[in-house]
Amino acid sequence: MRAFVFPGQGSQFVGMGKDLIELSPQAREKFETADKLYEGKLVPTMFDGPEDALRQTYFTQPAIFLCSVVLADALRERNVAFHMVAGHSLGEYSALYAAGALDFQPLLELLKLRASLMQSAGERRPGAMAAIIGLDGETIRKLCSETGKIVVVANDNAPDQVVVSGEPEAVAEVGEKCKAAGAKRVLPLNVSGAFHSPLLDDAAAELTSAIDRAPWRDVQIPVVTNVSAQPRTRADEIRQELTRQIISPVRWVDIIRRMVADGVTEFVEVGPGKVLAGLIRRIARDAQVINVGTRAELEDFLAKIS
Repeated sequence: MRAFVFPGQGSQFVGMGKDLIELSPQAREKFETADKLYEGKLVPTMFDGPEDALRQTYFTQPAIFLCSVVLADALRERNVAFHMVAGHSLGEYSALYAAGALDFQPLLELLKLRASLMQSAGERRPGAMAAIIGLDGETIRKLCSETGKIVVVANDNAPDQVVVSGEPEAVAEVGEKCKAAGAKRVLPLNVSGAFHSPLLDDAAAELTSAIDRAPWRDVQIPVVTNVSAQPRTRADEIRQELTRQIISPVRWVDIIRRMVADGVTEFVEVGPGKVLAGLIRRIARDAQVINVGTRAELEDFLAKIS
């Protein structure tokens, strides 16, 4: 079985999408639609930067989503079979598109609101995130709970890589405690807020009403969601879980293990970068992992399976 997985923030780079805009008339139309929604600023920022602008959540999220869904379209147009999908945080929106749960335009509009709310939440209630390398998730959760402050596990990325998120002083305190407990490294992340933490409660409440209004559909391709790490096909379940996504941890280890348990042997990372491929190799060592993030990688993959 083959699964498509979609990356989240951190996979962006200046120049992304330049080789994809002419993939098809449909690809160009999606670039134009997205750029119009962002007042003509999104595509120039993707293609030419500056990097500081592309790193802003407001631009990062639609940029990664746009490249991911254009590549997903190209794979579907060439009848590449896939049996499950998942996405890392932002990438879940790309996965929902690939599964057919919601169309491009409403997903893009939801993402614009999501990115705007997340960025403004970071300005209103400043937060921080840090990756903890070489310490298990249960130990890190215990250390977070001992602070008495707002700091939580935000991403279970791999057995030896966990991201914590919350108030800056609390994240720093947990980082020091993790070092004392044997963590190999603590890496502060360059983000604009404390994503997947209670500091985004207000943003989640506002996003929920927009998610509830969207015309969701039941799907045939199961989406293994961030919130539950369970395969979902019913529109009501997908919608309910997405409303909790930005304040809940990304259970990436559980997601990959569930897909493997359900028979997935090949993971195709669809979208820019190779972040997920590296994580999957540390979770499911026997699985085949392939990157389709550029036009060259797309053509190479299609040639291999033809």
